[in-house]
Amino acid sequence: MNKLFVAYKPKGVSSNFFLRGIKRRYGVKKAGFSGTLDPFATGVLIVAFGQYTKLFRFLKKTPKRYRATLWIGAYSPTLDTEKIESVKSLAPFSKQSIEIVAKSFLGEIEYLPPKYSAKRVDGRRAYDLARDGVEFELKKIKSTIYDFEILHYFHPFLTFEISISEGGYIRSIGYMFAKKLGFDGALSSLERLSEGDFKFEDEKKLNPLDFLPISENRYLGDIEDIELGRKLDKNMFENQKNGIYKFVNKKYLALIEIRDDEVKYLLNKVKLC
Repeated sequence: MNKLFVAYKPKGVSSNFFLRGIKRRYGVKKAGFSGTLDPFATGVLIVAFGQYTKLFRFLKKTPKRYRATLWIGAYSPTLDTEKIESVKSLAPFSKQSIEIVAKSFLGEIEYLPPKYSAKRVDGRRAYDLARDGVEFELKKIKSTIYDFEILHYFHPFLTFEISISEGGYIRSIGYMFAKKLGFDGALSSLERLSEGDFKFEDEKKLNPLDFLPISENRYLGDIEDIELGRKLDKNMFENQKNGIYKFVNKKYLALIEIRDDEVKYLLNKVKLC
């Protein structure tokens, strides 16, 4: 069964554990998800069954939008409430100060991911190394923040929504926000609201063609060439420019790449359900 939909991951379970439950519920063997959510986080998780698992890298999943609550003055090495070690009492901040800090994050930023994250270091997950007390360093990453909206401030808790490019770490951004105010900070909640146009709608079945930002190309030769995976000639395509294209024939989808004089399949004969 091929299916693409959005599930809603609850708090307290890993994305992998949650997926196992979905597979049992639907009675499927081949399933996958895109965009891991930490056990601490809730929200949108893109899930696919069957051949649709091959489409993840081509789907438009940005920007990602999150809603988070920052506990200003709380320190946790995990940057969330899993390991709160101290809480500092502090005076409230002015609304103007909060807004100035929020605006300072807009655009491209460079920062360190949390040490308690799924980043790999020499083949191991960073959170496993951190929990084992192993000393290690992570490389800085870059993210683009498109929007940073303050929703509510009830001291010391600050709730905000943020739109960010793929691969961003909201826990790190929350910590950086608190540091700009002069204190530590940890997230007390984190919810992913959307990934691109992917939103939770009771696991409604989605048409992957609606989420593939790839131009369609027309093949001028024998359609069976593509259906059977035969070698393709660039001159037999209506658009011969370099790029990635989708080819849709009745109930099947193929993705091909034209690069100079070479044509190769990225995906072929994916059944559209």
